[in-house]
Amino acid sequence: MEYDLLPVVVGPEAALNEIHNLPIRIVDSYASSMGLGFVVLTSARAAAAGKSIEEVVLAAEHMRDNVHLLFVVDTLEYLHRGGRITGAKRLLGTALQSKPILHFKDGLIQPHSQARTRKKALGQMLDTAEERLSGKAMAEACVVNTDCRSDGEALVRMVKDRFQPGSIYLSECSPVVGTHVGPGGLGLAYYPEA
Repeated sequence: MEYDLLPVVVGPEAALNEIHNLPIRIVDSYASSMGLGFVVLTSARAAAAGKSIEEVVLAAEHMRDNVHLLFVVDTLEYLHRGGRITGAKRLLGTALQSKPILHFKDGLIQPHSQARTRKKALGQMLDTAEERLSGKAMAEACVVNTDCRSDGEALVRMVKDRFQPGSIYLSECSPVVGTHVGPGGLGLAYYPEA
C-alpha cells in the first residue's frame, strides 16, 4: 500500500512550507522491529546513492518482500495481556511450557512453530532461517532482544557461526514491541543476498 507522508523537518517555518512540494511515498513494511528497520535502511541507502523516488520505492518493496523476522518469547503472558492470544492458549502454553516461534505473515504476527525449551526454539528458528534462505547467503542480520542482552549476544554468535552474514547487529526491542513480547524475547531479522 502507498500513502502520502509528511516528513519531520526541524528548522525555520519557511522550510516546513517547502516540504509540501516534495514527492513522498510510503511503503508498508508488513513488519516491525528490524523487519521494518531493514526496509528503512534499504530506502536510505538507495536515496543516498542518488536513486529516483521510484527506484527508492522499488528498493523498499523488494526488501519488504525478502526480509524475514522470526522471534521467540519467553512467556505467553505478555501476548495474552496485549490481546494477541486467548487465555486458553496462554494456559495451555504455560502448562506445556512451550516456547512459541512467531513470524510476520501478511503484516500480522502469526505462530510459526513451537518448542519445549528455549534452546530448541532457537535451534528451530535458525533451521527456519536456513530453509528460507534457500541456499543463498545471509546478507545482513539483526538480533533483537528484550531485556536479555547476554542471550542476544549468544544468538549473534550462533548466527555468525552458522550463516556468516555480511553484517550483523545486536539491538534492544523498542518499548512498544517489548510490551507485547515481554522480557526474554529474542528475534532474528535477516534477508538473503540478491
